[in-house]
Amino acid sequence: MFRAIGPKLELSSLENEMLFYEIVEDLLETDAVESLDEYTQHRGTSRLQHSIDVAYRSFCVAKVLRLDYRSVARGALLHDLFLFDWRKTGVSGLMHAREHPNTALANAEEITELNDIEKDIIIKHMWPLTIAPPKYAESHIVSLVDKVCTVMEVFKRKARKL
Repeated sequence: MFRAIGPKLELSSLENEMLFYEIVEDLLETDAVESLDEYTQHRGTSRLQHSIDVAYRSFCVAKVLRLDYRSVARGALLHDLFLFDWRKTGVSGLMHAREHPNTALANAEEITELNDIEKDIIIKHMWPLTIAPPKYAESHIVSLVDKVCTVMEVFKRKARKL
């Protein structure tokens, strides 16, 4: 019998949840972030819920890897901070995927001061669709977790319909 080897990672815990909330509480209380709940991200998941899921899961991974989990939590929460339904703009999905990080970064800079890691997380979370790859390990984590969460959201919704 084969089995996966490697360290067992306890990613989620009450301690992590409390620390995560403490780190992002000020952002969650802004009108801009709260308004993300009005937009659908992927098949029945609001953009706010998607952003929280990406942020929390990325935060947990970064914490286990002893990276800058604070920047990860904040950057990931703001990675999709665009306040419109792109499906109603007439813009192609590919064009939206390449352009919305710029809008999210501009919106994030209006509500909080960002460090270099947080900016890189927001602007490059759609890599490899964006030209430049992420500069930091933290940005790679958010980019990957964003894609995993998207797949989970799409297929979870489809599974409910079966």
